[in-house]
Amino acid sequence: MKPVLLQLCPLPAWDEAPLAEAFAVTRDPGPEVRAIVTHGGLGVPSGVLEACPKAEIVAIYGVGYDAVDLGACRARGVRVTNTPDVLTEDCADLAVGMLLALARGIVKAEAFARGPWVSGGFPLQRRVSGMKVGILGLGRIGAAVAERLRGFGCELAYTARTDKGNGMVFCPDAVSLAARSEALIVTTLSNAETRHIVGPKVLAALGPRGFLVNISRAACVDEEALLGALESGTIAGAALDVFEGEPRLNPRFLALQNVVLQPHHASATEETRRAMGQLMRDNLAAHFAGRALLTPVV
Repeated sequence: MKPVLLQLCPLPAWDEAPLAEAFAVTRDPGPEVRAIVTHGGLGVPSGVLEACPKAEIVAIYGVGYDAVDLGACRARGVRVTNTPDVLTEDCADLAVGMLLALARGIVKAEAFARGPWVSGGFPLQRRVSGMKVGILGLGRIGAAVAERLRGFGCELAYTARTDKGNGMVFCPDAVSLAARSEALIVTTLSNAETRHIVGPKVLAALGPRGFLVNISRAACVDEEALLGALESGTIAGAALDVFEGEPRLNPRFLALQNVVLQPHHASATEETRRAMGQLMRDNLAAHFAGRALLTPVV
C-alpha cells in the first residue's frame, strides 16, 4: 500500500506525476497521512500536524522553513527537509538584476522608449559598477550575490553571526552596514531574530541615496517603515521580490515611482524548479527507504 501524502501546495506536473506514482496523494489532512509536502511561504498551517498524527516527514519545496513550527515537529518526531543550494544561483542572479533595474531605471526607461520618447532624453540614473553594497546575511545566496558583484568592482561589506575573514568588510549589525552602503541587499534567513531587522533605524542609516533590495522574506523588512521611507525620500528606492500578504500588495507600493516590484519569483526558472522538485522527492524517497535524508532541517 502506498504511503499517504498530504500535498498542501500546487506543484508542476513534472513533480505531481511521480508523487502520484509513489504515494496516495491527498489534499485533506487526516489520520492516515505519513508525509506532507508544502512550500516555504505556506509552511504547515496551524492544526495540520494535529490532524495528521502519523505524519513522519514534512518535505518543503523551497529553502525557507520559517513557516514550519520546527519545535512542534521535533516534539512529534517529524522530520523536516528543504531544498537548499539548487536555487542559490537563480536568487543571486535576480538580486543583481533587481539592483541594476533599480539603479539604472530600466523599467521606467523601457516605458519611456515605448513613447513618447521626448527630446532631452531619459533622466540620468545611477552607476552600479564600483557601488558600495552591503549584504545583510552572508549565507549561500548572500555569498553568491557577492561573487557576482565583485565582477562589477563593487565595494562589498556584510553582516553575519561572525566575521568570516573573507576579505570583505564585516559589520556587526544592520545599522552599521546600512550606514556604509549605497545599496543594501537582504539575503538573511527569516526567523524571530531577523523579523523587521530592516526598520526605521536601518532605513535612516541607508539614507536618501540608498537603495534596498529584498530577495529574502517579507518579514525581514518592516513594510510600514519602508513605505514611509520611500514616500518621504528617506531612501532613494527599493527593489522587492517579497511582500507582506502577497499576492495582495499594499496599494501604496503601486503609487510609487521609486520601486521595482517582482512577483516572488527569485527561484522561478524551469531549471531550478525541476531541481527543487527532484530534491524534495529524493528526500521523501530516502525517508521511506530508511536512508539518510539529503537535506535535513530537523
